[in-house]
Amino acid sequence: MAAEPARAKPTLAVFASDRGPGDPERASLMSYAGGMVARRKARLVSVAHDGYVAVPLITGARAAGGEVLVIADETTTLPKALADVAIERLATEEERLQRVAALANLFVGLPGSLASAADLYKTWVRAGGGASGKPVVLLNRNRAFEAMRGMAVDILSHSVRRQERMLVFTDNHEDLWNKIAWALGEAGHIPSSN
Repeated sequence: MAAEPARAKPTLAVFASDRGPGDPERASLMSYAGGMVARRKARLVSVAHDGYVAVPLITGARAAGGEVLVIADETTTLPKALADVAIERLATEEERLQRVAALANLFVGLPGSLASAADLYKTWVRAGGGASGKPVVLLNRNRAFEAMRGMAVDILSHSVRRQERMLVFTDNHEDLWNKIAWALGEAGHIPSSN
């Protein structure tokens, strides 16, 4: 009997920011999420926005032994502590968003800035939106994505087939991986165990 081929690990594009006013626990949520993705043997992709790199997210993933790729422009510099992190440099925002859209099996939104939420949306659209079969999981901690939840019911339910499987919400970080694993399974990407 032939051995079953190894499954490719899923690639998760995680959008987060701890810049600007708002929830003071965003940095710790990013660190937690990065570590969680790495412990589940998934690859983490993060897009730099205007030179900003989600350092707590990447640090959390690396501390847990995870594979990280940063998509950035030519001017983005990584802190010395992240000097060995893989980085792809693409000149335009459109190229960067297209690259992340092509790499990701699933998109994760953490509470953050309007810029990180906009990048998530633009990337998902470039991936093909609901027709792509690539789900979005949003950590709605402290109601950060409550407006999106309402929009999903009011708008996406009429235009995106099986929208409840394409846009998934969780209100607590302990449940985040369960929602990611479920969404990956629904999309036909079986997550690694652990």
